[in-house]
Amino acid sequence: MDPVRLSVLDRSRTREGHTHPEALRDTVRLARELERLGYHRVWVSEHHGVPGVAGSAPTVLAAAVAGATRTIRVGTGGVMLPNHRPLVVAEQFGVLESLFPGRIDMGLGRSVGFTDGVRRALGRDKGDAEDFEGQLAELLDWFRGTSPTGVHARPAEGLTVPPFVLAMGEGAGIAARAGLPLVIGDLRNRDRMRRGIDHYRDRFRPSVWAAEPYVVVSGTIAVAGTPEEARRLLIPEAWSMAHSRTRGTFPPLPPAERVEALTLTGKERDFYESGLTGHIAGTEEQVAHELQTLLKETGAQEVLVTTSTYDREALLDSYRRLAAITSGQSG
Repeated sequence: MDPVRLSVLDRSRTREGHTHPEALRDTVRLARELERLGYHRVWVSEHHGVPGVAGSAPTVLAAAVAGATRTIRVGTGGVMLPNHRPLVVAEQFGVLESLFPGRIDMGLGRSVGFTDGVRRALGRDKGDAEDFEGQLAELLDWFRGTSPTGVHARPAEGLTVPPFVLAMGEGAGIAARAGLPLVIGDLRNRDRMRRGIDHYRDRFRPSVWAAEPYVVVSGTIAVAGTPEEARRLLIPEAWSMAHSRTRGTFPPLPPAERVEALTLTGKERDFYESGLTGHIAGTEEQVAHELQTLLKETGAQEVLVTTSTYDREALLDSYRRLAAITSGQSG
């Protein structure tokens, strides 16, 4: 297939029998491999109070990733802006950009805590997400030195840290009005994704941050020697999603073979089977064809891969195979 810009969001997923610190170190090790394979950027995520995710402080983890790599772009996918004061976010990214100039991305989302308990612990509620557009404008003002407070963000002011808006629903319109690049998923609902992209492009206003629309499509992609092996990469995450939907907590990833041996309830089975569908998974040839179709349908300039699985070696092999087919090399 034609070469395409490829990036990765690693959520620092915890695994059964492994610790949270291991998950964070796995993310740093993966970033080194992704750099070697020629990936464009690697992002980390923000989750609070989730047993299955170790990444709770994305700018701290981004600093560790950037310090362990040399050339790959590093950023967040994303910092959930309603959880933080925009000044503090600007300062954090200003420090990152100062330490690793020209390599830092500022991916921003509008979610608040996953549960009522987490939101209370953060001192936030669901309504805080409604002011995301205003929070975003305030954050960008800190970098430009145009805050009406008269306060100056050090060392952020005057620095250029590319901002991205992570879009679900309303986010596409916010990105368009702000003139920022758009990150949009998921691959399981292509019609909704295309509608969001069309909405974004139709309403895009050029800004000092971006002269024209820039679209990053995100989702799970798994590549293996056979379709069956690729599908097995999806099993741990599909089961974790089914567990969270039926039991209210998002657990660590189990090995695929343990999931295959489980007896699931009808409701669990429905969520589990749903979690296995809609992704891009298969052999190199199959994935190349599906990716070409996706890029033709969306006109996206970049693909952000968000795959999580228990078997880290199989995950790295998938990333190797994906890099080879999208760079025009043989698999």
